[in-house]
Amino acid sequence: MKHGGNLSEAIERFGGSSSDWLDLSTGINPYAYPIPADLPGEVWQRLPDQRATDLLISAARQAYGCPDHIGLIPAPGTQILISNLPYILPEGPVVICGPTYSTHRTAFEQAGRAVSEVTSPHALPDGAQVAIIVNPNNPDGRLVDPSSLKEIARELTARGGALVLDEAFADVMPGASLIPHLKNETVAVLRSFGKFFGLAGLRLGFMAAPTALAVQMTNRLESWSVSGPALEIGQKALSDKSWQNTMVNQLSNEMADLTIALSENHLSVFGGTPLFALAAHRNAHALHEALAHRRIWTRIFDYAPTWLRFGLPGAQENQARLSNALAQTVKEL
Repeated sequence: MKHGGNLSEAIERFGGSSSDWLDLSTGINPYAYPIPADLPGEVWQRLPDQRATDLLISAARQAYGCPDHIGLIPAPGTQILISNLPYILPEGPVVICGPTYSTHRTAFEQAGRAVSEVTSPHALPDGAQVAIIVNPNNPDGRLVDPSSLKEIARELTARGGALVLDEAFADVMPGASLIPHLKNETVAVLRSFGKFFGLAGLRLGFMAAPTALAVQMTNRLESWSVSGPALEIGQKALSDKSWQNTMVNQLSNEMADLTIALSENHLSVFGGTPLFALAAHRNAHALHEALAHRRIWTRIFDYAPTWLRFGLPGAQENQARLSNALAQTVKEL
């Protein structure tokens, strides 16, 4: 599954400028965390320092409930962490629980690793050394409970393997994260900052893992991997529990409204999270094209021709625009 957010492709094919488009192709929060007005000028002018990094890590530990014995490192987005994981994890066959975010497979295959796919996290092959689970899953929102993940992690650790857990959307699913439950299992948990906080362009992410793995990843990222502005803004956002709690409730309410709007227009919603809804329609690709002609960009899937994914529209006028466009296009089709 390729990622969304390729709005330039939409503009090239259907015209308009970026301001004309309602981009629902990603699962990024449309309500970004407000950039602090008092952001110090030196964060742009000086190299990032260790104190700022330590403050960010401390805030992230608190926000994610990370145990003291588990390493937690920041990075310029989770994408670079995914690309480096094949080089620090145990050798051997890799299995991915899919369908899911395709970059995980790509990263391991480019590193020369054998990769297979299963449809259930409870059906991992006996010979698998590394298992990759996106939880909640993208694009269907499938959720595996922490106790089941712990058991999977223990089995892999016992055979000298490791579990990779991508929790990119866990911020909007309270209680879903495995991080607070980690003990001595070989698990690398990835957390995205940009999706929930709506600041994908800041490029910030984290990996929670046993100390030895965290040190290896830190060495691969080298010095100053996270920018000064990302350190400052990330620390403030992760420390702002009031904003986080309010936002989780708001996103859940707005996803309920989006689900109703999709259902009223004959789309069957069968998966998702508070940041995106996965729906089915027999003419999903035609509906995607018809919406694109109205400058609304959604996410389709080459392996599932009836699937269509919608991110949250955000402002009330955007919700109304989508509802009206759906009503018109469904009639046309």
